[in-house]
Amino acid sequence: MSKKYFSAKVIKFIAVFFICFLLVFFNPQGFFSPVRMIFLEIAYPFQKTFYVVGQNIDEVFSFFSSIGTMREDNEKLIRENDLLISKIASLQEMEAENKSLREQIELAPRDKFELETASVIGQNPQNLGSWILIDKGSSDGLVPGMPVIVSEGILVGIIGETNPDSARVILLTDSSSLVNANDLETSARGIVGGVYGLGIVMDMVAQVDALNEGDMVITSGLGGNIPKGLLIGKIQEINISSDKLFQQAIVMPRVRYQSLDTVFVIKK
Repeated sequence: MSKKYFSAKVIKFIAVFFICFLLVFFNPQGFFSPVRMIFLEIAYPFQKTFYVVGQNIDEVFSFFSSIGTMREDNEKLIRENDLLISKIASLQEMEAENKSLREQIELAPRDKFELETASVIGQNPQNLGSWILIDKGSSDGLVPGMPVIVSEGILVGIIGETNPDSARVILLTDSSSLVNANDLETSARGIVGGVYGLGIVMDMVAQVDALNEGDMVITSGLGGNIPKGLLIGKIQEINISSDKLFQQAIVMPRVRYQSLDTVFVIKK
């Protein structure tokens, strides 16, 4: 009974308070103006406090919102920066390639030979170092047997088969490659050939001829279309042939055939 009575009193109190609040708030004919002024005076500190707190909360939300916007802007700047770095690296690589090409063109003996500049576009994937494919062919005047050089007249191979727009260069390391050569320091003569794509050997050197480790090996100019004086490599080791009749010298090439990118074909 007491609980029901208490609930009824609370409901009546709330209803009366709500009606009074509406009368004061709407203030019909200005009758409740004094009461309304008192109520506003009492509520003013609380209203000011709520206003300041609301402003602070709004600033907090604005701050977190700006953090999200800054994060998005930062990520966008990072992506743009990465793109610029990539473009700069690409331009630097192109500049290095152009510089290398200019240096090789300047170093190539154009005053002695008619050269055709070509880019390497392929290699033998099964027997690395045996041949390379270049982007010039029969339409550019290339024919089988023409020597192929790099830099200051370093021989790397000979043109094999040709197509209109490409040609295969048989490298000195190929077992089918044979070039007449001399020891630059002693003039000892021999034949340079490849060993299964793995290296170069100067063979058929007479026992009476002198060979020294560290000597340079050059083309002799005997037979074929290969001119005299093209550098082949440096003697690394000297042995006696299996029949004990000749000397053999392992020759270290002056360039890494696997890293060739630009070559020059001697046309005349």
